[in-house]
Amino acid sequence: MNKGYYKTLDENFTQALNLYEAELSHDELITLLKSGNIVQKQISALRLDCVKSTQEARILISNLTGQDGKIREAVALRINEFMSDPDFIGYFSDIENYSVFIDAIIDINANICRNIISAVSNLKNNDEFCKYFCQKLTRLTFELLDKIEKFDFQEGKYKINKEVFKLYWCLETVYEFWDKLDFAELKQIILRSKDIKEYTIREKTAKILTRNFDDKELLNAKFQLQNDDNYYVRRFNIS
Repeated sequence: MNKGYYKTLDENFTQALNLYEAELSHDELITLLKSGNIVQKQISALRLDCVKSTQEARILISNLTGQDGKIREAVALRINEFMSDPDFIGYFSDIENYSVFIDAIIDINANICRNIISAVSNLKNNDEFCKYFCQKLTRLTFELLDKIEKFDFQEGKYKINKEVFKLYWCLETVYEFWDKLDFAELKQIILRSKDIKEYTIREKTAKILTRNFDDKELLNAKFQLQNDDNYYVRRFNIS
């Protein structure tokens, strides 16, 4: 790597250190989150200890997509922490945020997916959210299944891994919201995903089946995955 790279790295480190040590008010942190550079947004998100309004929550959420990965990861972490707190979760319930959450659960960074799935799980009792979110989740999952079922997994192409990664996190979200989905659609997701050649998808399907559905076809799917060739699929106690 050239000297310019290391110079930029040093400058970013120094800026980050200065931001950590600076005495910044809550309003100043929000301003930096709204219009700062990569380092400023990242550090401001990590230093923020609360949100005081729907508008401030929206500023955080606006940084979940279309931003550098360092920003998205820091913001996802704080959103998860805030949405786990009854004092703050109401600020994140605005319908304008719902589509961003859908995009964030299939981020290329697994830490972001994990944090946002955990965060939105706190909205299970919000009927408006569940209706919108689960419809979008179901549609996205079927779109990914349509693509992946046509893949030749022997090719090992990046596009295959990318789409599988998205479906993996969709299924993790389905596991959390299983009882909020239309049962017929949920059943089709399970029956289709159990036959995907990529074992990580079957693993998530097996996890969904730990919910113990009283349905003959799903019981057969349990038996099939309980006897899967892959240990990570079989490891779920789905008998």
